[in-house]
Amino acid sequence: MNPIIYLVAGLTLLLGLAVGYFISRLQYDRAQRRQRDAAEKMLSDTREQARKIEIQARDDALKIVQSSEAEVSRRRADLGREEDRLQKRRAELDTRVERLEQREQNLNKRQSAVDKRANDVEKLHETQMEELQRIAQMTSDDAKQVLLGEVEKEARADMARIIRQIETEAREEGERRARKLITDAIQRVATDNVSEVATSLVPLPNEEMKGRIVGRNGRNIRAFEQAAGVDVIVDDTPEAVTISCFDPVRREIARRSLARLILDGRIHPAHIEKILDDEQKAMEKIIAEAGEQAAFDAGVTSLHPEVLRMMGRLKFRTSYGQNQLAHAVEVSKLAGILAAELGANVDIARQGGFLHDLGKAMDHNQEGTHAMLGAEFAKRYGVQAQVVNAIAAHHHEVEQETVEAVIAESADAISGARPGARREDLEAYIKRIRALEDMANSFKGVSQSYAIQAGREVRIIVKPEEIDDLASTRLARDIAKKIEETMQYPGQIRVTVIRETRATEYAK
Repeated sequence: MNPIIYLVAGLTLLLGLAVGYFISRLQYDRAQRRQRDAAEKMLSDTREQARKIEIQARDDALKIVQSSEAEVSRRRADLGREEDRLQKRRAELDTRVERLEQREQNLNKRQSAVDKRANDVEKLHETQMEELQRIAQMTSDDAKQVLLGEVEKEARADMARIIRQIETEAREEGERRARKLITDAIQRVATDNVSEVATSLVPLPNEEMKGRIVGRNGRNIRAFEQAAGVDVIVDDTPEAVTISCFDPVRREIARRSLARLILDGRIHPAHIEKILDDEQKAMEKIIAEAGEQAAFDAGVTSLHPEVLRMMGRLKFRTSYGQNQLAHAVEVSKLAGILAAELGANVDIARQGGFLHDLGKAMDHNQEGTHAMLGAEFAKRYGVQAQVVNAIAAHHHEVEQETVEAVIAESADAISGARPGARREDLEAYIKRIRALEDMANSFKGVSQSYAIQAGREVRIIVKPEEIDDLASTRLARDIAKKIEETMQYPGQIRVTVIRETRATEYAK
């Protein structure tokens, strides 16, 4: 039985192997068919995509060819138009050349005629000269000498004026750097100018307050004026009274005191004295603070408190409308800038510029000039000797010993003379303008004259029947000479002579 079992088992195994082989072969064939189908499909898709790309490329190439042909056509059209334009220009140039040749021929003919006429004029001139010499009994050389003598007189005067003008220009050119330095210093300093007057206005809440200020039989106003040392003006000005005093410190104390009395409402002699005393102390504090603040603004340190207090009094003083404390600060800044540019001692220059008008704060009972008073006061409180010299010498009352003293004087002149710093006296301005116009009117043949541009130009209208064009030029020169000889003025004055001729007729 065992062999049969083994045989059956062997056959079964063979049959299983055969079936497994056929099954695996069948699966392999199916896999091969699927791969061939996928490859054929991929190949088909690739061919279709390549065909589309080829079609797109052909379309793009066709468009490029069409646009190129259009561009070539446009370029050919432009070249054609340009060629036509060049042909027209060439024809125009040929025409112009022909015209120029024709004009040259005409000019040659005219030149010949002019040369012939010039020869005739020369002969006529010689004939006239011989006739003039015969009539005048003077040769041309003699006449030339007389004429040259007259011209020489005129030329010498003009030469002197020209030489003077050249010297002035040379001096101005030599001072160019100094002017630039001063201009830079002015531009770097900007201060406000406060215009003060000798009166102060105190506003009132109502008109009834005027009666309370005056008091019964005027006792309140008399007590206030006597204690404050001012004049109180009660007039028709609505809701205001005026305090008048030439001492600005006393005037400010009186103004603050009266304002405080009006606010308090208790106006009687005893209270007036108390308020004035309080405001006097407050004013001393304000003056001290003003001096300290000004010294800080000017960059000046190490000054005695008494010197600062005296400088603070300048807050309430003015000169030609220019506040003296602001002027001192401005001069200090200008002096510092100039000293830095010139390599001098900046601190000494600043102190000299800041304290140069210290004497203007002194009481009027002290005798002496403000420069000397200020120098003595500064020396008393330990100010450096170079600064004391700058204070005393800024008006040349003593000799200037240092370059810082010269810088302080220059800064003072710049601050006071710059445009807008001070007001010109109206009477002096009108007098100068009238003198200029009267001088112009004094010449013969002048109809009217006008001084304009603040006296920097004078325009003169002459009578045309008396002054001709040549005489107008001579008149302008003569007036300019007289102005130079008789008047003092800054800069230059322009003289303009106007001559107008009018012809008038009436149709009847």
